[in-house]
Amino acid sequence: MFNSQEIISTIEMVKNEHLDVRAVTLGVNLFDCVSHDLTTFKNNIRSKIIKKAENLVSTCNMVGEKYGIEVVNKRISISPIALVGAPFSASQMVEIAHTLNDIAREVNIDFLGGFSALVEKGMATGDCALIEALPEALAQTQRLCASVNVATTRSGINMDAVLKMAHAIKRASELSKSDDGLACAKLCVFANIPQDMPFMAGAYLGVGEADAVINVGVSGPGVVKKAIERAIETSPNLDLGKIAEIIKNTACKVTRVGELIGREVAENLNIKFGVVDLSLAPTPTVGDSIGEIFQTLGLTSIGVPGSTAALAMLNDAVKKGGAFASSHVGGLSGAFIPVSEDLNIAEAAANGYLSIEKLEAMTCVCSVGLDMVPVPGDISEETLAGIIADEMAIGMINNKTTATRIIPVPGKKAGEKVSFGGLLGEATIMNVPHATNKDSFVTRGGRIPAPIHSLKN
Repeated sequence: MFNSQEIISTIEMVKNEHLDVRAVTLGVNLFDCVSHDLTTFKNNIRSKIIKKAENLVSTCNMVGEKYGIEVVNKRISISPIALVGAPFSASQMVEIAHTLNDIAREVNIDFLGGFSALVEKGMATGDCALIEALPEALAQTQRLCASVNVATTRSGINMDAVLKMAHAIKRASELSKSDDGLACAKLCVFANIPQDMPFMAGAYLGVGEADAVINVGVSGPGVVKKAIERAIETSPNLDLGKIAEIIKNTACKVTRVGELIGREVAENLNIKFGVVDLSLAPTPTVGDSIGEIFQTLGLTSIGVPGSTAALAMLNDAVKKGGAFASSHVGGLSGAFIPVSEDLNIAEAAANGYLSIEKLEAMTCVCSVGLDMVPVPGDISEETLAGIIADEMAIGMINNKTTATRIIPVPGKKAGEKVSFGGLLGEATIMNVPHATNKDSFVTRGGRIPAPIHSLKN
């Protein structure tokens, strides 16, 4: 239950600090839709998803209006298509992608995630077909999102899959050239992918999940920024330990709001509630930025020395606050640092404060990885594979989730501007040291073995 002070505080967060429920994501299990006949399979998945999701948008709107808290995005995640669609070829996978896109449009959701594969230890027939289909599938659809898990702490890094994903990213970029490579914004490459994440583009419904489940993503970077500002204004010499406590308490309040909305949506739909994911996911709006939090803490800009330590404190405090507020915190729950989706981070990159090397270092302590990073269109597949492999290594060794969502922008070079529109924002294309023909490391293939601390049994 909320006391009167919490209610007043929450109203202030909603009115002036950009608090919202960023995403309500309905997970739908498709394993009972399996068929060797493509038409039957497409009919089965259409029937099941629409049955589960036909009232999702209207219910989210109703609950949001009841509490005065907007549910910004309504989404669906499904079982990995590489598994449930294992009998089908790459061209048939593209057909499935179109069916899923049509379903998303029919039920009026923003995105549908789960055009996915889990290949950390090897690639089966369905996995290979899906990866081959990715460029066409993403370039030809608008609401479909994809993810491929190529590494885990338990299994190591599948370097054959890493190289295939580099090829898929380059091809997807070329096929969406007229949109500055926008297809790549709907594709994430993961290490240690969570099974219950409500945020796109990485959301899918894990194999161990229920038949249908509601997962909620709450985001409040503006709320955290304002809380720190008020505290420092009152006590200018506040130390970092006390600031961390303020962030933790704020995250606790935000998590409770998210769980309240999520449980009511789930109850109205007669679907099981899953998790609340408190990830500080920014937008290109002023005042709703992760980067602005760094400046509030006293740094000139995100990317300057001290940024990694500040991010570590922020990420940890958010997780602690969420864990205190709910027994069902999941997904990622921490801080995202997407370049184009955060106005302040995009400006830091444009002004030279934030390089791709510093960004990679910061991903050691944040909740995801190299996110929405535009790079020159002529980047080589070997360089892309190297970037992905580096990020996967961080996740594997540190036993955490990391990911890459990299966008080679066709025909453009480092320093030029690119705009993806809407929540995807705009940014300056970042400079990347290119691999040469002598850099054969990523082309050797095989699997980088798991670290010794994977042997925890």
